[in-house]
Amino acid sequence: MRPISSFLALGDSFTEGLDDWRPDGTPRGWADRLAEHLGARQPGFRYANLAVRGKLLDQVVEDQLPVAERLRPDLITFCAGGNDIIRFSCDTDDLARRFDAALARVSATGAEVLVFTGFDLGRMHPILRRLRGRVACFNELVRASAERHGSTVVDLWGMAPLADPRSWGRDRLHLTAEGHRRVALRVLETLGEPVTDDWRTPLPEMAPTPWHDWVREDLRWMRDFVMPYVHKRLRGRATGDGYVPKRPELLPLDPVL
Repeated sequence: MRPISSFLALGDSFTEGLDDWRPDGTPRGWADRLAEHLGARQPGFRYANLAVRGKLLDQVVEDQLPVAERLRPDLITFCAGGNDIIRFSCDTDDLARRFDAALARVSATGAEVLVFTGFDLGRMHPILRRLRGRVACFNELVRASAERHGSTVVDLWGMAPLADPRSWGRDRLHLTAEGHRRVALRVLETLGEPVTDDWRTPLPEMAPTPWHDWVREDLRWMRDFVMPYVHKRLRGRATGDGYVPKRPELLPLDPVL
């Protein structure tokens, strides 16, 4: 594998870094953590992150892909389609067809390309669990697309620690800092980079939670996250409205990212 001297991340909130917050309130996330590791090993390393929360696949293709084609970095991570999957309706085959067309363009840049499966929602809230089959189907279509275009798949579905509710933020859609740390380790392993920690390490034993506490938490989640999301969708508003990429150009990392 050739040395990685430049890295460009494409995607949505998962790649932007929600809910892994820096002290100043900006998102860090697995992609920044990956860049930090790569930058520490490669002089002159440059990094860009075009991901914006809430973006659908077609928006990622329209807004971010032309930048990738212009910048032509050594490494591109491309993760999109998750926000399409969780919409009220989704034609998985059509989504996969559009993903495949986008991946063909990403691969044509000459970069090493990583794509991602979706997470296994089987142990999450019953509402999210209903999407499990949709995600699993899309995952297999993504794997087939990656094989066609010579890309490498990062398997998030098989990451058992991410099935633990403690790996997820209060909205149950975005990883905690620990979840992002483990994803970064998984990506580094996929790239063949040396790491000292293992993403497979189980989380500490969790004390039993009384059922009424689970019910109270589920009701809070519905009130604070599900209903606002539904109202926003009905009004035609998107989560990413007004947000811009946090690192729009390939630039060296700050001394402390």
